[in-house]
Amino acid sequence: MRLVRAVYRAHHPRWSFDPHSGAGAARFGGRFNPVGMAALYTSLRLETAWLEAQQGFPFKGQPMTMRAYEVDCDGVVDLTDPAALPELGVAHDHLGCPWEVLVMRAIRPPTWQLAERLIGGGHAGALVRSYAPGATADDVNAVFWHWSDALPHLVRVVDHHRRLPRDDRSWQ
Repeated sequence: MRLVRAVYRAHHPRWSFDPHSGAGAARFGGRFNPVGMAALYTSLRLETAWLEAQQGFPFKGQPMTMRAYEVDCDGVVDLTDPAALPELGVAHDHLGCPWEVLVMRAIRPPTWQLAERLIGGGHAGALVRSYAPGATADDVNAVFWHWSDALPHLVRVVDHHRRLPRDDRSWQ
């Protein structure tokens, strides 16, 4: 499917100069990317981006940089659609697996295998429900494995007034 809409991301202000980076996800891994694979995790709603960034501490909010992205991306698969899961060979309970626990036990999470399979099948990203504490069915994320400032995988930060820093000198 083609995803055309705004998405949102909240993260540590330290990285505000590099809004397209998937380096943190590559360094630590994520639910839908193993260590070494870059991924850009975004949300369809501002509230979901906040939940994702706080991960379990929704009432002790730390400073975050909130940003919007303009998206026009081909090759996004909708893993929130239960009817699509069997066709993709996806077990619903695999999506919400305790991936961090599995990694600590040296078990490869099924969501990593799924991501690799989807990427191998030509998918640039996926819509997935949020598993952050407090998330509801309205909380959906868009995870991108292939993104750029151009079509067909456009995911471009909205910064018309150039307010974001251009490098990390302010943190030195």
